Amino acid sequence: MPRDIPLNSLGIPKAPADTRVIVAMSGGVDSSVVAAMLAEEGYDVVGVTLQLYDHGAALAKKGACCAGVDIHDARRVAEEMGFPHYVLDYENLFRDAVIDEFADSYLAGATPVPCIRCNERVKFRDLLETARDLDADCMATGHYIQRKPGPAGPELHCATDASRDQSYFLFSTTPEQLEFLRFPLGHLPSKDATRALAARYGLSVADKPDSQDICFVPNGDYAAVIEKLRPGAAEPGDIVDADGNVLGRHEGVIRYTIGQRRGLGLGGLAEPLYVVGLDADGHRVIVGPKEMLATRRVPVREINWLGDAPLDSRPEWHVSVKVRSTRPPREAIIRPAGPDTAEVELLSPEEGVSPGQACVFYETGGSRVLGGGWIWKG
Repeated sequence: MPRDIPLNSLGIPKAPADTRVIVAMSGGVDSSVVAAMLAEEGYDVVGVTLQLYDHGAALAKKGACCAGVDIHDARRVAEEMGFPHYVLDYENLFRDAVIDEFADSYLAGATPVPCIRCNERVKFRDLLETARDLDADCMATGHYIQRKPGPAGPELHCATDASRDQSYFLFSTTPEQLEFLRFPLGHLPSKDATRALAARYGLSVADKPDSQDICFVPNGDYAAVIEKLRPGAAEPGDIVDADGNVLGRHEGVIRYTIGQRRGLGLGGLAEPLYVVGLDADGHRVIVGPKEMLATRRVPVREINWLGDAPLDSRPEWHVSVKVRSTRPPREAIIRPAGPDTAEVELLSPEEGVSPGQACVFYETGGSRVLGGGWIWKG
């Protein structure tokens, strides 16, 4: 009778040398450390970098992932650690799945999060399928999030280092994808620990700065990108109060987001005003006092639910939620309206809740990610 083969460090019953791992390499320090770590452990590592947008334009820009210089950095790490590396041209896929929706969402008055769509539609769908085609046993990334075994299968949990946690951007990871994915950095105590590993492996990217921008938005100028993609998008219009009184003019709804205070050009007012609504069809920016930003009820759709029982198996779920990536979780109640839609009631009001952002669900008092969905206007 054959002896049971012990699980390796990736939870697979094979020797590392017999375990093929596709590592999604952006050229940054995080994914480079993952690749180097697994190569050192003896895994059959194959590095893959995605070319997501115009290579020539990207070469001139630093600080964004998957640009020309980053492809070069990923290739150099593969050479240093002695494993194969491939560059896949996903430019058309990326434009169709991420960039076009980003532009159209802004034009509709929403505030999209393209990094979530990229993970959902490009990295964890198309690249993951490519990894399967390459006979990989799993795919590893440099995301700061944890995958833990649970009674109903693998669970998604926040990273140990709360300041690096990327769970907000990965809520749409499905249970099927979670079976195949691995996140070797999620348990590390800090980014310093990652850089220390990079230095130990002698990686050329050990001191490379973190990416700050959305990769296809140079210098954070969303409006310029959208105007290029959708000529005529920055149509001027009125800035109005909640009663429709005209207070000023603007240079395009795409230049404003819910909760914005600066840059309105409304001087001499008795109290500061904030953007409280965007009327894309009427080309109006609606402003009001800060208290108008407070929201308790948030309609959510396209929910990816990661709980053990179906979302609509209960009338309500008591959870914690994030409505922005930079905010701490707040207590809330989810009231399902179907298998993938719900109304979320925030127990304490949040300011600046915006259509197009994600609402991500967490186990109250724990680290488990229960999924999430997209905020809409209702």
